[in-house]
Amino acid sequence: MLKVCLNGGRTRAEHPALPITVAEVVTDTLRCRAAGAAAVHVHPRDDSGRESLDPMVIAATVTGLRQACPELPVGVSTGDWIEPDPDARVAAIRAWPVLPDFASVNAHESGAERVAATLWERGVAVEAGLWAPEAVEWYRRWTVPVERILVECVRPDPTDALADAERMLADLPPAGPPVLLHGEGPMTWDVLREAVRRGLSTRIGLEDTTVLPDGVTGVGNAELVAAAVALGAG
Repeated sequence: MLKVCLNGGRTRAEHPALPITVAEVVTDTLRCRAAGAAAVHVHPRDDSGRESLDPMVIAATVTGLRQACPELPVGVSTGDWIEPDPDARVAAIRAWPVLPDFASVNAHESGAERVAATLWERGVAVEAGLWAPEAVEWYRRWTVPVERILVECVRPDPTDALADAERMLADLPPAGPPVLLHGEGPMTWDVLREAVRRGLSTRIGLEDTTVLPDGVTGVGNAELVAAAVALGAG
């Protein structure tokens, strides 16, 4: 599976084509689906452009995507930079009137397992985000069912990133949930190629990188997806 990660915490100053409003997210997702994306991960924004877990903000984005492309699974983030208080994160999820298909929960964050349990109780599939080798042990203590494990390589040096990927993949239970392997920043394409080599799901989009494999800034998410497909992803 190739997932497109549309925006993350970036701003328009980092890339002018970054989708922020619901209309922009929907239009961009349609282009990415046509380019080969099989799922979409988005950080919904409020009217000021700020990432938000607010029930109405989540509902507007998820509803817009479902109406435009009902066959495409939709996921959101629950990162603690969006809402630092675990209690507030849980309360927001419990109040969501429209549910995404899946949501990512970073295992290293305070209250992560409780956030994951709340999602699962509401019928939202959980993606466990592992950002470093030590996060594997934190994840293995969870009792919450997990739909997918995100092995996320965040160190800026490609050699370090690939070493982290190797260690995390080796430490995961062999019969565990499926894995999606991806990187961010300078090592994005190196890690994507490693995911393709291993036959793993991966992701690409402006959340992770603004440049194409040759280092040239891409036009937008759909061009990044097409480049990933050309490398064998999806």
